[in-house]
Amino acid sequence: MKSGIIVENEIMLVDANGTPYTRMITGSFNLGAKATGKPFSKSIIRAPQAKPIPKDRAADYVFKQSTTPEQAIVYRLSGDYNPLHIDPSIGQRAGFGGTILHGLATYGYAARAVVAKVGGNDPSTLKAIAGRFTSPVKPGDELEVSMWEVGSGPDGTVEVSFVCKNTATGKAAISNGVAYVLKREASRL
Repeated sequence: MKSGIIVENEIMLVDANGTPYTRMITGSFNLGAKATGKPFSKSIIRAPQAKPIPKDRAADYVFKQSTTPEQAIVYRLSGDYNPLHIDPSIGQRAGFGGTILHGLATYGYAARAVVAKVGGNDPSTLKAIAGRFTSPVKPGDELEVSMWEVGSGPDGTVEVSFVCKNTATGKAAISNGVAYVLKREASRL
């Protein structure tokens, strides 16, 4: 069994006047890291936790879309210049068989699916989203997001559990997905 430390961070995005726009919570598992001093396991922040996916029914919504072969090049504009996303030789040495897509891109595809199917294609309906990255996606792979409405969320939203699967590998790229969305019908225009 591998050991390490989980580090969670909370980042508030505010304007010049201190008005908050979004709260981001990230977590990372630092493989092999060792704690020094006294044991500490208190968590003061936590991203929304997904309810289990219902086993007794099919997904309420399914959304498929392919990433593009140049997607990793475009996502460098997000500021992530890790060569793993652009240089196939580095991806080979890291054991991925070539370049892999940025997690932000995969996350964006999952968010777009939730907004399209539950929020009527209105991005303002998505109030919170969380998930766990579980396997890589290569540029050009098709993603399939399966979604289940699992109850009421905060502030009039519906709670949606989801999984984002890479159809090329059959593996979940994002598991334990949860979103809080204001449910809307898609515009007929």
